[in-house]
Amino acid sequence: MGDVIMMFCEKCGSIMVLKGDGKKKYLACAKCSFKKKDVHELKISEEVKDESKPIEVVEKEVETYPVIDIDCEDCDNTKAAFWTIQTRAGDEAETKFYKCTKCKHTWRSYD
Repeated sequence: MGDVIMMFCEKCGSIMVLKGDGKKKYLACAKCSFKKKDVHELKISEEVKDESKPIEVVEKEVETYPVIDIDCEDCDNTKAAFWTIQTRAGDEAETKFYKCTKCKHTWRSYD
């Protein structure tokens, strides 16, 4: 990429923008009414480089459910995380789900 030259307004210091069409081009301030009409061989070019790097996605199961004392159905562990979900009609009780902290066995209760 070549040299980058920016023109700034002589009155307020804002960036000057190229205006006009064909051979009648001039620089105008984006903020105030100042115009610079003596524009000689002004070229505008833009080059976009994709310098993005691949993003590594690391999936990790993070449990934020409360842990309670309950006997696991599959092992001798007595701790399990639990959460509730409304799986039936709104006037019926929520379904309780449990997940053993040791063997990760998951079961539900309709209490």
